[in-house]
Amino acid sequence: MVRSRRTPAPLDPARLEELALAYVARFATSRAKLETYLVRKLRERGWHAASPPQVAELGERFVEAGYIDDLAYAKAKTGSLMRRGYGMRRVGQALGAAGIDTEVREQIATDVAERRASALVMVRKRRFGPYAAEGPDRALKQKQIAVMLRAGHALDHVLALLDARSANEAENWARSDE
Repeated sequence: MVRSRRTPAPLDPARLEELALAYVARFATSRAKLETYLVRKLRERGWHAASPPQVAELGERFVEAGYIDDLAYAKAKTGSLMRRGYGMRRVGQALGAAGIDTEVREQIATDVAERRASALVMVRKRRFGPYAAEGPDRALKQKQIAVMLRAGHALDHVLALLDARSANEAENWARSDE
């Protein structure tokens, strides 16, 4: 026996706000991500009245109420990605995809020491450079450079870490600020 899917009822203002509240309660989010979610739900379920709801106004209300803070979200996301070994270019892409404004992204820009530490995390995690079991040949080193660049690290940081002769040298480089 095949069951037919019941189509959900079209959204009304109260249900739309309930969906928004549930979303911000469950996920750390930005205003743009919330608005994208609500637009998707409206597209999936429809709207009960002739005039469509003002999703941007709902997002603004949530910002004013303190349910959403793009700066706090950006700081948390940046910290999370940097601890996982991603560089600032990749972090900027992730924040842009989350709808974080350029001004907010500039406010949370990290310093050189944090960028170096993030690059060191990736080199350790991926066992590149001085952390590798054996010295890489030219082709493998080029692949490692490409991986690090795609992760958003600066070329000079990548080369400094991959050319380090020992793990101690790499760690000292990451701690220095010259």
